[in-house]
Amino acid sequence: MPTAARGATLIVLGALLAQAPLTAFAYQPRDPELIRPATPVTPAPSTAPTVVPTPAPTPGPAPASTAVATPPAAESWSELSEQVIETSPDDLQASDTSTQAASVLRCFKLEEENYCLGLGFVDKLPTGAQLQETVTTPEVSADEDGVEQDIDTGDQTPQSFVAERVALPRSERVDVELDEMKAAWEGREKARALRLLDDSAAARTSSSSDATPAPTPTATPTRTTPTVPTPAPQPPVKVVKLPKSSYIMKGFQTSQEKGYWCGPATFQSIDWADDQQKDTQKSWAKDLGSTSSGTGITAMVKQTNLKTEWDVAAGTYIVQNVSHWNTQKFFTVHQKHLGDGKPAPVIEHVQLLKRYFPYLAFNHSGHYQVGRGYDRTKGTIAIFEVFNERRFNSRGNVTDGPKNIPASALFNATLANSFQNIGL
Repeated sequence: MPTAARGATLIVLGALLAQAPLTAFAYQPRDPELIRPATPVTPAPSTAPTVVPTPAPTPGPAPASTAVATPPAAESWSELSEQVIETSPDDLQASDTSTQAASVLRCFKLEEENYCLGLGFVDKLPTGAQLQETVTTPEVSADEDGVEQDIDTGDQTPQSFVAERVALPRSERVDVELDEMKAAWEGREKARALRLLDDSAAARTSSSSDATPAPTPTATPTRTTPTVPTPAPQPPVKVVKLPKSSYIMKGFQTSQEKGYWCGPATFQSIDWADDQQKDTQKSWAKDLGSTSSGTGITAMVKQTNLKTEWDVAAGTYIVQNVSHWNTQKFFTVHQKHLGDGKPAPVIEHVQLLKRYFPYLAFNHSGHYQVGRGYDRTKGTIAIFEVFNERRFNSRGNVTDGPKNIPASALFNATLANSFQNIGL
């Protein structure tokens, strides 16, 4: 349920992109592979015009260097739902991994916004090569410093996400896809506001930095011009001044009870702070569809919209890809979500590595945390860490509870996760 005031305010906050002080650039990844930039591929010359393919029962992978094709922009939910149904393939069990990835991680255009199943709203459509890399890149297993790899903590990898959907009968898979796309459709205005943060910041930067003098005008004969009515004055955009620091959900931290229950533990904390009732992690694991392979972020977002009132404050929760963001935008969005008059938590989706989270003794897997605050002066984002190493390894550290993480470290940990997305 998007809120117009929040969307308008969010656009204005692009100004913060050039102002947010960050003090933790030492946390930039030392290994470029952790943020997996797209591998440059020289496209083969082609003289054929680009054609949007007719949906087929079993779509094949997109060319490696070409952005995946999407159906025409959907202008209504009925149009979008028809596209989802028509493009969902029949049987993918015998297909290769490239075809499975292209078929499961299909992309659609929701008016002006692009959304890819599983990945979330994207600023740029992925190429076929990038989709293949997403589902084949092995999880980071060890740091260059020799940090030992320990247990998986419970997010669902892209490989598991694709395999899970491939295994579903078509009718069930379509239902799951429609559920995901319904939330995306209802949250498209939020995604648009997030995308336009870049445009508003760029426009201000351009207007303030353009110092090129205007050319001297050439004298022209005086001529009479028709009188143009003066437009009515527009009301000024109200700028919401965010506090220098803000924290929510004090006292609602939780600790995961199983090694692969970071999703249920994170959601337990989010729901508990919402309705003051602490439901069991077991019950949330059932609602989230959590298995030993982890919990999907689309399920986390869906349950936030269904079972809590946080979406009333923040607008419909969406899955947002951040692969084309930078640290400043990541930090600015957190300030907006957590610092305005109706703050709401962020579902952090990171790779739990010691290089980003020094309180760890070991490296772990993809992971969920609760984003619950920030300090602009210190350049930190406050989280609830739901994983306690000591609980699952006697050589581990006591790691659960409130933490303050440099914004650059949390952003790079998000990029290190193969999905590269968050829920908000």
